[in-house]
Amino acid sequence: MNFGILVNEGPYQHQASDSAYLFCKAAIAKGHTVSRVFFYHDGVNNSTRLTEPPQDDRNIVMRWSKLAQDHSVDLVVCVAAALRRGIKDDVLAPGFRISGLGQLVESGIEADRLLTFGD
Repeated sequence: MNFGILVNEGPYQHQASDSAYLFCKAAIAKGHTVSRVFFYHDGVNNSTRLTEPPQDDRNIVMRWSKLAQDHSVDLVVCVAAALRRGIKDDVLAPGFRISGLGQLVESGIEADRLLTFGD
């Protein structure tokens, strides 16, 4: 099965990002495909390389980057939501790219299921 994922919450304010990441890992481990993760609303905060959690805490941004690298997952950040929060190409972590809502629509069309994490 091919999954598209929508993440609407930031990395440390809500469990949505952790849940989405863990779902992706589990789905891939079971042989499914996660073609795209679309970050929208405060979810765009998952994409910035400026995030510096304490050493003993999980680094959610780097988890997403590694997932993209290891499994060719397309990590797309909504341009409008990103710009509202001061996120531009020069602060994106590896594996992330900025694009428009058309990528979310395309993901919904091409995926067997589109799952939403966060409000």
